This record gives sequence, C-alpha cells and structure tokens, in this order.
Amino acid sequence: MLIAADKFKGSLTAVQVAERVTAGLRRVVPELQVESLPVADGGDGTVDAAVAAGFERREVRVAGPLGDEVTAAFALRAGTAVVEMAEASGLQRLPAGVFAPLTASTYGSGELLRAALDAGARTIVFGVGGSATTDGGAGMLSALGARFLDAEGEPVPPGGGGLSELASADLSGLDPRLATVELVLASDVDNPLTGPKGAPAVYGPQKGASPDDVEALDTALAHYAKVLEEAVGAKAAEFAAAPGAGAAGGIGYGALLLGAAFRPGIEVMLDVLGFAPALERADLVITGEGSLDEQTLHGKAPAGVAAAARAADKEVVAVCGRLALPPDALGRAGIRRAYPLTSVEADVATCIADAGPILERVAEQIGRDFLT
Repeated sequence: MLIAADKFKGSLTAVQVAERVTAGLRRVVPELQVESLPVADGGDGTVDAAVAAGFERREVRVAGPLGDEVTAAFALRAGTAVVEMAEASGLQRLPAGVFAPLTASTYGSGELLRAALDAGARTIVFGVGGSATTDGGAGMLSALGARFLDAEGEPVPPGGGGLSELASADLSGLDPRLATVELVLASDVDNPLTGPKGAPAVYGPQKGASPDDVEALDTALAHYAKVLEEAVGAKAAEFAAAPGAGAAGGIGYGALLLGAAFRPGIEVMLDVLGFAPALERADLVITGEGSLDEQTLHGKAPAGVAAAARAADKEVVAVCGRLALPPDALGRAGIRRAYPLTSVEADVATCIADAGPILERVAEQIGRDFLT
C-alpha cells in the first residue's frame, strides 16, 4: 500500500493526510504494510514533501514579499536542493487581508536560490506557485546580481508596478555559479508572461489586483521584457512567450532567463522524491488533495500520481475534501474511485474543521472496499 497524496489546503498537510489515511486503514487491517510518500506539485508544501522524503530542511532569513525579513526553508539532499518560491514570496507571507499586487517582490526567492548555491547544490528544483507577486522575477534576479535601473540610473521600485519606470537592465553581474548548476522550473502553469493568458490577467486578481492594476502590470511586464530584449537579445522575447513564463507572477520568466528547464511540477517532484521505486513495491496507491476538480486534471499532484501508477499497471483510489469530477473523468485520469470527506460528513464546514478524524473514517471505508 502506497499513500502518495498532496495536502488538503487549509486543513491538513500532506504528511498529516498520510498519517490519517494509515490510521484508518489499520483499523480494518491492523498489520497492513503502508508506505507514505507525501507529494507536491511545486507549489506551497513542496519543501515539506521533500523533507518527509528524507531531504534535510535548511532555514535562512530572507526578504518577504513586502521587504520584511522572514524565515524561509529549502530542502537539500546529495547535491539536490528543492526551493519553493512561496516560502519567501508567497501569499502566506502577507499579513491577513493584505495584498500588494503592484509592489510585492520576489527578492527573497532569489535569496533562497543563493542560499541553495551556498549550500553546494548542483541541481536546484525551483517550485513556483502560490505567489503574492507579479514582478516577472525581477526581484529574484536582483537578489542574484542583476540590475534594473530607471532613467536616472537608480534601481526601480520593487514589484511589478515599478517596472514601468525601467530604462535599462544589466544581467552581467548574475551569480556565476548559476551557469554551473542544473536549474529546473517546476510548475503546473504553462501561461506566457503577458497578454490575455498572461500572469497579470489570469492570476493578478487572486493577488488583489483590480482591473486597472491588471492592465498596469501587463503593460509594465511587456515593457520589462522589451528592455531585457535590448539587454540580452531575442531570447528574452522568446522566453516571455514560452510556456511557464507566466508562472507565479512571471517568476517563471526570470527562471527561464537564468537557463532553467521547464517541467511539470508533479513530474519533477515524483522523480526527486523517489516515487518510481515506491510504486514498484505497492499493490494499491492512494492519492488525493483538498479538492478534486477540473484543475486536478491539468497537472496537479493526484493526476500525476495516477498517470504514473497507470503506466505501471497499479490501481489508484483518491481521497479528497471535495469531489467535483464525475466518475468518467476520474477514470480517464486513471483513478478508479474517489472518496470525499463529504461522503461520511455532509456538512462542509465540519469537514474543514475536523478533516483529520473524518479522513480516518473515509480510509476505513477504503479498507473495507479494497482490503477485505
């Protein structure tokens, strides 16, 4: 039995999901052999998943999205670092109810990457998602040695809004170690930097951007890409249009400028976490996340787990807080059956508040259906 589930956002971490499912299963089959491999798709929770898989947790003080210092973590094992931009620049780092769509910066994410380099990482998996920022990765690049100046030769203000004042860009001072590491951009977002499907238009409103803010950010990021094209050549324009450039408020674009290879987040994380050998040992796989819905089918962790398991001819069931997919869609994704918390507790508020005990009861049902 292999439990490879993501977090139930706002209720349970991926580690807690695995613990609760294990407890429920063992009420039905006390001696059951269970292997847990908490998973993530590059967004928040990615470092925790790596630590649960045996990586060492490293903490460092970096700038949060508003410039205040925060303690952020990355994970390290055998020369591979897992860096999660949300640890430094995520919405979780903003005070409750506060948004800063025009001024939030990814500077701290660049400091996290630098800390991974300082720790001797030769491969860096850079998980992006859950960002508070829409600065095209300019803050991150600044922390790594790039310079973004206005017409007076002064650094432009932080955040995507400040890029409207950009007159020149200089990437010659980037940390030379970046040229010697393998940098992987891990994301489930394939949006370009700007335009109707770009970072400001699609994700800006989630970060508190008004329609006017979205327009201002889109214009500023397009200008930023144009100035970078003048600085580093045509590749800057190519990267702006590339899949993944719009990830996490455009930090994907900054990562592509650093030479990152874009890969689906869950695919990268399954490799890094050692999913293939764990899958080989399993006869049934339980995956899941807080909400199984249309988004799940587009690169989220349960879909990635199910695809890999199906390729290995392993049966998969899923647990979730909320189920918004019909059986045929689940089947096409490789999931035989899904068990939402609402199947044992109809009240959604109770499911959120008491997710752990309810999940144990759901797992008992899986045990009765599949193990007895």
